[in-house]
Amino acid sequence: MRGYNEVLTPGVEYYDVFGIPGVSIPQQEMYKTTDNNGRLIVFRPDSTLPIARMASARLQNFQKPVRLFYRQNVYRNTPDHTGVSNEAAQMGIEILGAQGLRADLEAIMLAADTLTKTIGDFRLEIGNAVFFQNLVGKLQISEERREQLRTTIESKNYAALSGLLENIQDQKIVEAIRKLPRLFGGEEIFKEAERYCPDGDTADMLLYMKTLYRHLSETALKDRIIVDLGLVQRNDYYTGIIFSAYTQEYGAAVLNGGRYDTLLGKFGDSMPAIGFSVDTDALTAIVRRRGGGESRIRKKTIVHIMPGYEIKAHRVMDEMVGKGRYCEASVFDAVDKTRRYASVVGIHRLMVVGESVTEMELGDDET
Repeated sequence: MRGYNEVLTPGVEYYDVFGIPGVSIPQQEMYKTTDNNGRLIVFRPDSTLPIARMASARLQNFQKPVRLFYRQNVYRNTPDHTGVSNEAAQMGIEILGAQGLRADLEAIMLAADTLTKTIGDFRLEIGNAVFFQNLVGKLQISEERREQLRTTIESKNYAALSGLLENIQDQKIVEAIRKLPRLFGGEEIFKEAERYCPDGDTADMLLYMKTLYRHLSETALKDRIIVDLGLVQRNDYYTGIIFSAYTQEYGAAVLNGGRYDTLLGKFGDSMPAIGFSVDTDALTAIVRRRGGGESRIRKKTIVHIMPGYEIKAHRVMDEMVGKGRYCEASVFDAVDKTRRYASVVGIHRLMVVGESVTEMELGDDET
């Protein structure tokens, strides 16, 4: 309805797709095996990287922007006892070949609309990958220390962050990194962050973020949006605006996204892009906890078909489905058997199709 076309990437990919320097996923987080020729392959740990590879190879000649959506599982080898599933269902979108304010607004507002129509209450945090990358990029530290800084800033672990910054000589940069987890709030954060801008790129980023924030504040998001310059996504391929969504009923982000203008260039021809992914499992769990899943089951109807009226019954069911109703055909020859089956599987409404059509709540007297 919004111009997006579905894409599906292979569940098994070559390891090289996810091991590109500068955008790679940590090797220990991937499930690996080999094919018949001994080549290293992995179970898909991420959706954006394989879509970027496919788009770079096949979609360069398409009219831009190219809008894609996906529904597929990803597989991550998470640490023990974290409570995170190693297999996760995701849905998401990618806008390829477009950059600037309009594309960023489209992605963020579509993300918000997705959550509004599923869980309703959430907060949306926006940041920018440039802020953390520019600050840490000026330090002479190992990749391991860089990753430790990222995780402590993301978790807002102030004590651990202070420990990691000990013995680093550049006190101006250290002060800025130490401040990152606290740069969290409303529009006032931009003015505070200006004190820690090490170069023109970061200053330009803050100015653009302020513009984006003001546009979003004119929408229904104005009371839900938070500026978080300590927002640092785990994926290194982000190059600009990043955003995450949270709800009180779930302990981690239910949606993550951002701009990745240089990623497609890693696979061939470059193309600007932005997208987001939704944790489908998390949203499903929240809806079920609120009773939303059960309400749909209660609305389902089972259709008992009297002998000789099979075609008529299927026409009736086609009409029901066309109106958005949920129905299931009974294969039993007696109404009592249909009732017993419906009771077991949790269907609460019965329709009998014969010479006439009768519909009743199960438990009512049969008419």
